[in-house]
Amino acid sequence: MVITDIDDKIIKRSLEENVSPTIIARLYEDEFKKDMLSLKVIPPAVYLRVTENVHHIVTFIERIIKNGHAYATQEGDVYFDIQSIGDRYGKFVGAVDSHVEAGSSNKKDLRDFALWKQSKPQEPYWDSPWGRGRPGWHIECSTIASSVFGSQLDIHSGGIDLAFPHHENEVAQSEAYHQCEQWANYFLHSGHLHLKGNAEKMSKSLKNFIAIKDFLQFYSANEFRMFCLLTKYRSAIDYSDSSMLEARSSLGTIFTFFHDAQAYMKGQLQCSSVQEAFLWERLAETKASVVTALADDFDTPRAISAVMNLVYHGNCQLQPVSKSDGVARSPAVFGAMTGYIRDVLDMFGIDLQHTKGQDADVNSSSRSLEAVVEQLANFRSEVRAFALACQDDPTIRTPKKPGLYPERIPLLKACDSLRNDLAPLGILIKDRGATSTWEITQGHRGQKVQDKDPETSS
Repeated sequence: MVITDIDDKIIKRSLEENVSPTIIARLYEDEFKKDMLSLKVIPPAVYLRVTENVHHIVTFIERIIKNGHAYATQEGDVYFDIQSIGDRYGKFVGAVDSHVEAGSSNKKDLRDFALWKQSKPQEPYWDSPWGRGRPGWHIECSTIASSVFGSQLDIHSGGIDLAFPHHENEVAQSEAYHQCEQWANYFLHSGHLHLKGNAEKMSKSLKNFIAIKDFLQFYSANEFRMFCLLTKYRSAIDYSDSSMLEARSSLGTIFTFFHDAQAYMKGQLQCSSVQEAFLWERLAETKASVVTALADDFDTPRAISAVMNLVYHGNCQLQPVSKSDGVARSPAVFGAMTGYIRDVLDMFGIDLQHTKGQDADVNSSSRSLEAVVEQLANFRSEVRAFALACQDDPTIRTPKKPGLYPERIPLLKACDSLRNDLAPLGILIKDRGATSTWEITQGHRGQKVQDKDPETSS
């Protein structure tokens, strides 16, 4: 990743605040890295700052001049010579509005763009064959990419607003340097993020943005990823609470399926006979559909739709029953389904295990909590089984619990109370006939769950 730590905006801010441009750049670089970490974005293999690569940039420009595609002015600026490459310039002009870069009146063509800028008073500078100055905007990317990847890129990405002039100029100067026919094989231009109802993209300069740290007070990194996956990367995307809640709902449906499937595989959830062959077919179809969708220009909405369809079919088969004596169980297919869905979501950067990205200490505490809850739930299940046992004498019945021992009904009430008291603490117990399942929910409940009739709720 290239870190642009010197440009017009940084210089302007440093002069306004009377501090070094380096201090300004490092401040925002650190904030950016923290934000990316909080969104669970995998860091690049290496960060390369422009100010640490100026000597490479100077060498890169010298070669473009030598190849006959750039020229220096008397003022000490260096411009790329658009006319020298003929009709090869203009691949991305139709992507966005055309743009003419301001500069010296000594330019050969109004479209010529700066490779090197003469430094102005009070601006930082580096020595070069053309005098003291600093790199132009576009040259840094070509230079550093070439130093790492060589004479050709396979995939180049960026926002649609960068298609022209930035990517156009990158292509021109890189092909002029390497003297090749095609520098980048594919460009993936992503759409903008908008606040719903606002035609402009989110931008600090327009002050129509939400800070990532503020966003994460209400939503998780997983939810933001799902929000992005539900729209094609090329399309503009509207941010709103309703769109974020849709993403949250999709993740919740997947989490619930995983919980129920794991309970079924452990024997905690009793179900009617599962149509195993049908689920194997749906799994095979889903795998093919996901590959087809991603091979079609990374169509993530279609891929996620295929996964959600598989989840739907799985949920349809996980219908709890009070008794399932003699019913054949099919844990293998649910193991395969959950394993595949986990792999797909992991590929997309969604961690099903930790919705808030806890650190190692919290993970350890979470595992300890799960062990405690498991023991508590097992003890409660044994108490419920004892309380629900029917009397041998059918003539002795209670009004609301036929066949139960009257003296054991307080035990059922105590089990209900424990379940209801744990719910606001984020521990959700579900009684399914004679058995129970539990889960630790993402957020605490706002209020206790009250049964209409404590005696009949169990």
